[in-house]
Parts: sequence; structure tokens; C-alpha cells
Amino acid sequence: MLSNAQNPALLLQSHPKPTLQIKKNAITDDYKVTRQVLGLGINGKVLEIFQKKDGEKYALKMLQDCAKARREVELHWRASPCPHIVRIVDVYENLYQGKKCLLIVMECMDGGELFSRIQDRGDQAFTEREASDIMKSIGEAIQFLHAINIAHRDVKPENLLYTSKRPNAVLKLTDFGFAKETTTHNSLATPCYTPYYVAPEVLGPEKYDKSCDMWSLGVIMYILLCGYPPFYSNHGLAISPGMKKRIRMGQYEFPNPEWADVSEQARQLIRTLLKTEPTQRMTITEFMNHPWINQSMEVPQTPLHTSRVLKEEKDTWEDVKEEMTSALATMRVDYEQIKIKTIEDSSNPLLAKRRKKAKTGRETETSDT
Repeated sequence: MLSNAQNPALLLQSHPKPTLQIKKNAITDDYKVTRQVLGLGINGKVLEIFQKKDGEKYALKMLQDCAKARREVELHWRASPCPHIVRIVDVYENLYQGKKCLLIVMECMDGGELFSRIQDRGDQAFTEREASDIMKSIGEAIQFLHAINIAHRDVKPENLLYTSKRPNAVLKLTDFGFAKETTTHNSLATPCYTPYYVAPEVLGPEKYDKSCDMWSLGVIMYILLCGYPPFYSNHGLAISPGMKKRIRMGQYEFPNPEWADVSEQARQLIRTLLKTEPTQRMTITEFMNHPWINQSMEVPQTPLHTSRVLKEEKDTWEDVKEEMTSALATMRVDYEQIKIKTIEDSSNPLLAKRRKKAKTGRETETSDT
């Protein structure tokens, strides 16, 4: 039996999310806004604020009001019931410096970023079993999103934060600036017509958007197990042509000494997540059902090189994050450009056969006249 956390449909039933009510009163009626910057999202600063009623600390994200910002807030709000997604508490529509803004009040993530926490571990070894537990937490966030037809499309290290510095802190996914609804209303897969024989491109881009999240899971899992990314840039450029090519060709290795003791099961899982052809990548359901994820008590407690490597490579970590940001941006653009094939361009063998038949038929007619 799946637990609520593993079954997004059950989770939604047990925590039905009310419709988003955007408040019109001034945020300062309810919260004390400070100048303390907690972090930088893709769309601006995140500030520390306190609820006046009980002194509780929260995080405030400000977005200039527009259709894109409303969509980000709406999708993040829908995802909020998931225990591994940063929760939205309130949303206000206020004027700020003469501009209409959306002010998003979220739970405060005091534990910092995922990899900073591993880097700061001192002498205590980080193990493969711990990596498996972390990947399961991230997987639960993605599973929840994909089940409600949302692709996050920006799953990367700085968007994975801990609730506190305590050992029992919860890891959560944040920043829905690139999130996208993946249901196509005119999809071919209507109840009355299930396409058994159709090229993946024709099924529209929703598969591609979700597969972007699966690729991210592969990269994060790889870094968790060794401390450096599978694809790297040469010459210190944010993303070099060589790196783009390596990502497209799926060129990466499992070098020693860091990978010497990592289980074959973990490597196999990474291979299926980093497949170059998006439609061949594992789905989130397959990922959550993989023994390395759902039987973490069986995963070996092998000590990994990760925290040592992260410490040694501390100076290049910002570059690593930048590379992943650029790679995801490239991927989003590439997938946006995948157009439904026109019938003329289709390589459907059945269609080719019928065309050939029609052509010979026409030729016979012409020769008869």
C-alpha cells in the first residue's frame, strides 16, 4: 500500500487545496517586512518577514504582477500540499513603488541548500544510503507535480532547501518560475481515441517537459554520489559548446576513485535518467518504484567521497550551478521547438506504404489513358 506521500492523488484528497485567494489589503497590516535578504530567486530577492500575530518567521518573494507571475503563483499554490515542496502561506496584490506586485509569503527554509549541508559535514562520512533517502525526497516532490500535470523544469541544487539546520530537517523544492502545466486540452489521447500507433513527437511536448525534471534528477543524483557533475564545461565558460555536445551525446563517465565503491544499481539508475532521447528517460513512477529508491534500507551504507570533493571544489561550485542553469535553459528552449510533425514529414511506415500504393495506382491510371 502506498503512503500518502507516495500517492499524490491520495495526498490531494486528504489535503484538498482551497482556491488561491489573493489578498488586497497591505501586507504590512499582517506582517513586519525586514530588509534581510534570504536568497535570490530567478525573479528577484527573497526577504525575511514576521507575522505580527504570533512573531512567526516567513519568507517573502516579490513579483511584478503579470500573466507569467500569476501562473507561477497558481502552479506553486497547487503544489503546496506536498510535504517536499516549499509551502505558500499567503499571496497579496499590493502597489510597490507605484507598480502592481504580487507578494508571496512562503515558509522560511532556514536549513540552506542541499549541497552546502553535505559540504559542511566535517568528518562524518556521507553514505550511499543517505544519498538514496535524499533522492527519494526529491522524487516525491516531482511525483506529486507530475501527477497533477505540472513540470517544474528548473530542478537544480539551489532550488533544493532544508527547513532547518536540525538533523531531522525536511528537504523541499522551491521556485516555480519555469513551471508549466503539461495537459494539452486538444491532446490526441482523448477518452474515445487512444493512439496506439503514433510517433512520440505527435503526442505533443508534455512528455518532454516532464523528462526535463527526470534529467535533473539524474544530474543531482550523480553529484550526490561523487561531489562533481557528470557534464562539465571547459575554459571556465558558463556553458561551452563542448559541454552542450557532451550533454546531447550523453558523454559522461563514472571515474575512480570516487565511483569505485558505488553500487551498480545506482549507476544503472543514473544511466536511465540521463538518456539523451527524452522519451526514453525513466518516468517518475518508474523512478519511485526502483529498488535503489523504494528499498533504501537495502542500499549499502558505503562511505562516499562527496563531502571531501565538495569541500575541495568549493571555489568552482558557483560555476557548477551556473552550468546546470544554462543546461536547463537550453533544454527548455530545445523542447519548446519540438513541433508536431506535419503529415508530409512523417516517417510513419504505414503512411509510406499507403503513399507508395496510391502513387503506383495513379501511375497505372495514367499509363492506361
